[in-house]
Amino acid sequence: MDPSSLKFAKTHEWVSVDGEIATIGISEFAVKELSDVVHVELPNSGKSFSAGEVFGEVESVKAVSDLYAPVGGEIVEVNSVLEDDPAPLSDDPFGNGWIIKIKVENADELSSLMDYEAYQKSCESH
Repeated sequence: MDPSSLKFAKTHEWVSVDGEIATIGISEFAVKELSDVVHVELPNSGKSFSAGEVFGEVESVKAVSDLYAPVGGEIVEVNSVLEDDPAPLSDDPFGNGWIIKIKVENADELSSLMDYEAYQKSCESH
């Protein structure tokens, strides 16, 4: 996916929307900050989350970081490959490293997310 077409949360999750389904992952910036990702804890399909709620964890050699839902909805698919091999998260964070897909409850929540340019500026201040 082209990062410039995505929406971003301040907590470094990205969102790509196709109809009412949002694909969610973490940004390349987040992956670089974490460095070597060793484990990803994912939720089950069918579980619902509100925007801002923790839906999983990413563990690296440096730290354990929570994953936050940038928009609310029900999980319709989980990238279970990451549970056995988290490498795609580091190698292809905007493609094969996607984490979950959710059916968006409230599309208006997307307007609170940053576009790529605003997200880049936000990262520069870290």
